[in-house]
Amino acid sequence: MGHIIVIGAGQAGASCVAKLRGRGCEDRITLIGAEPVPPYQRPPLSKAYLMGEMALERLFLRPESFYAEQDITLRMGTQVTAIVPDHRQVHLGAEILHYDDLVLTTGSAPRRLPASIGGDLEGVYCVRDLADTDAMAPQFQAERRVLIVGGGYIGLEAAAVAAKLGLQVTLVEMADRILQRVAAPQTSDYFRALHRRHGVDIREGVGLARLTGDDVVSGAELSDGSTLDVDFVIVGVGIAPAATLAEAAGLEIDNGIRVDAHGRTSDPHIWAAGDCTSFPYRGGRIRLESVPHAIDQAELVAENILGAGRAYAAKPWFWSDQYDVKLQIAGLNTGYTDVVARLGAGQTASFWYYAGDALLAVDAMNDPRAYMIGKRLVEAGKSADPTLVADVQADLKPLLSA
Repeated sequence: MGHIIVIGAGQAGASCVAKLRGRGCEDRITLIGAEPVPPYQRPPLSKAYLMGEMALERLFLRPESFYAEQDITLRMGTQVTAIVPDHRQVHLGAEILHYDDLVLTTGSAPRRLPASIGGDLEGVYCVRDLADTDAMAPQFQAERRVLIVGGGYIGLEAAAVAAKLGLQVTLVEMADRILQRVAAPQTSDYFRALHRRHGVDIREGVGLARLTGDDVVSGAELSDGSTLDVDFVIVGVGIAPAATLAEAAGLEIDNGIRVDAHGRTSDPHIWAAGDCTSFPYRGGRIRLESVPHAIDQAELVAENILGAGRAYAAKPWFWSDQYDVKLQIAGLNTGYTDVVARLGAGQTASFWYYAGDALLAVDAMNDPRAYMIGKRLVEAGKSADPTLVADVQADLKPLLSA
């Protein structure tokens, strides 16, 4: 009997081990996680869980009993100190485990502010794991002043929760506009207006110079010379693939752990899936940060360990919840040349990205029908007549059979 070890007990790791057992794998399976809790959902951390609307147990992807019932050894609160590929070993300090196949689902880590500008002061938080959210939750009291650094989706979601709870919220984004890295100006405009209607002070083209305070953060100096009094700070300036273990083990790194179309790394006995990987995509190589990707790639790796020999065909889609708006994104907008707006009533809108005549992606706000149709078109490699898309009275469904 062989031994499959999975390092990283997040969405990808949990999906991988469940798929292995579900497909009849009889090998020993060990899932190792650094956190002291079973695998759980991360998206609610910055929304429902932070607001106290979701209990801890509801975060768990499966009850802890599931792993015992499936004969999966779950090692929680366990730190992997090294991987030794030549001997197929995983080191847990002085303890050594041997594997036949190893899967890395180590996810990603938040970029933090350097200590030189006050990033190590008490009261400065990131939103990445359960401990982060538990640590900052007591700060969310009405009238307290929070500074959010970074205008991406994590920062905007945190701003929405804080504003809904009655805090005084200032968000600074060093780029010219919020969401500049991931969305068109039209989507940025939509969410800027949404947040300002809820009282969030959004400052674009303004960076953080430094945080101030004696041990505990109490203020901020911004790049435009202005200053703020703050009670706490949330940092949302992006994430990086957690590839330290892989790199130390000599695996090839390329914007994350480099894997082939089957999810195999540069070592034939080591696989990887989820946020930590870069993989082939349409003649290039990309890295995706999303729950659906983590699940799909991890399940594919499980099947390929069992001999399926299938290539990964990524279907990128994402979502974000802010106030009463649900954003759904289908496809990747990289290389777009034009954006077509489809504006409905109230807060309903969608923005369709084109490269020439080719449809690349859709951002849909409170418009699940536009999202569903756009997603199916993108996945099928079909386009859509921009004139028809822009006509909010037009029925888009016939596009699917065109």
